[in-house]
Amino acid sequence: MDESKDEKVEEIKKKMVSEIMSEDESTEYPEGPVKVNDNDFQETINEYPLVLVDFWAEWCGPCKMMEPVLEELAEEYQGEVVIAKMNVDKNQKVPSQFQVSSIPTLVLFKDGERVDRMIGALQKQQLEQKFEEHMN
Repeated sequence: MDESKDEKVEEIKKKMVSEIMSEDESTEYPEGPVKVNDNDFQETINEYPLVLVDFWAEWCGPCKMMEPVLEELAEEYQGEVVIAKMNVDKNQKVPSQFQVSSIPTLVLFKDGERVDRMIGALQKQQLEQKFEEHMN
């Protein structure tokens, strides 16, 4: 009988540790948009379940208009979506790989795979809708 109690206690401990560990995972999400480059791009889209990559440049007016929207989304969706920013003037490999010819281009990745692509300055609600479509 004592052995059965010990097994139950161990089962409860394992469950609690698992819950604590899953809570800790959400704290690993960045607090705001992260800068990515050709070298760490693949690692970033594979690290998080849902990543929105903003292909942009300093001189791009619509890109600058998107900046506060992306900052806000990064804060509101922390723990669910990572916003990554890639400067196309400083990185050519990845933008070329995804045939980025207009900016801003926003590409949504789920589990490392491209699931959506949007071009131009978008409204916050449009991006939220895309997030909701692809969240588990």
